[in-house]
Amino acid sequence: MNFKKFILQLHKILGLTTGMVVFIVAITGCGWAFRDEIESFYDIYKKVVPQDAASLTPTKAKELAKELFPNNTVHGTVFKKADDAIEVIFYDAEPEFYQSVFLHPYSGETIQVDNHLTGFFAFILKGHMRLWLPKAIGEQVVGVSILIFILIIISGFILWLPKKRKNLKQRLTLKWKKSTGWKRKNFDLHTVVGFYICSLALLLAFTGSLMSYNWLRYVVYKSTGGEKEAQFIIPENQSNNSANQDVVPMDFLIEKLQKEVPKAEAFELHYPTSPDESIYVEISNSKGLYYDADFRFFDQNTLKEIETPSIYGKYENAKLADKIQRMNYDIHIGAIGGIAGKIIAFLVSLLTATLPVTGVFMWYGRKYKKKKVSSDNLSSSL
Repeated sequence: MNFKKFILQLHKILGLTTGMVVFIVAITGCGWAFRDEIESFYDIYKKVVPQDAASLTPTKAKELAKELFPNNTVHGTVFKKADDAIEVIFYDAEPEFYQSVFLHPYSGETIQVDNHLTGFFAFILKGHMRLWLPKAIGEQVVGVSILIFILIIISGFILWLPKKRKNLKQRLTLKWKKSTGWKRKNFDLHTVVGFYICSLALLLAFTGSLMSYNWLRYVVYKSTGGEKEAQFIIPENQSNNSANQDVVPMDFLIEKLQKEVPKAEAFELHYPTSPDESIYVEISNSKGLYYDADFRFFDQNTLKEIETPSIYGKYENAKLADKIQRMNYDIHIGAIGGIAGKIIAFLVSLLTATLPVTGVFMWYGRKYKKKKVSSDNLSSSL
């Protein structure tokens, strides 16, 4: 067996093995691409009339939201502009619970409760990340399949390369005549479409794999010159417990940060889970982007800022390797390029979903042809 025949067999076997998974992941990726833009059409409840009054403190917001879900864990509270509702996020891994309570920032009234585990986009995300299977099983199936898909893309490009230069034009265009059969059309669709999207499909697959595997993220980070910890680290407090229990320093933190960073889109405050843990606030600096967020940590007794050894600190302190890691999600969904980037990611995902389909038709066509030839030979001999 020569090299190309071996690659063809490998490409075919891997493609047939993971084709359904790749199809589902690609189609659901299309559905997720414009989630923020679609949700913006019906999230008017998140807006309020600004008032010349003090907003709810983090402690009060948590207290009011906990009345609705007293047995669940508050992950964090999001403070935005004066005309935005305050969002208190609840999250528990087991049993899985993920809901948001939107509070009026001045009256404390509950505006709405959103369950992030139900609805169209929750359905799409579960399919994209775990094929609607139990989390422990589905995530592993998707993770392995996407790693295999990277090999499929590489092997497909090797197979696409024509033996002769004069055949290159044929591999780059779809030129069909009336006499062109469906098998040839299907082959052209598979090879031509596959060539044009292979680089971007490889990028989407690789960025998805980085989110699936910590070891891969570590290897990429260190190989690009990373010097920090490629994980999220919350530093410990640097002081003892506050003597005055009537005053909660955390309640002054958001107001302080809003004055420091007036152009920020949002401040997501995360409550310490123990007396020794610092407060951390994720400051969103750009709408619809995550990579340039600032992760800042504060002593819960003195509000003194504490540095973290992680890549997730202030964006201004991030080096190239840190930025590559931070940009991964925004690259994966196309947000790094704005609305144009999302359109490209959508189209690449959609066209990627066609590859397993045309690939199966190619396999079926060859198998059917062999059976038909055998039947014809048998009939002629009779």
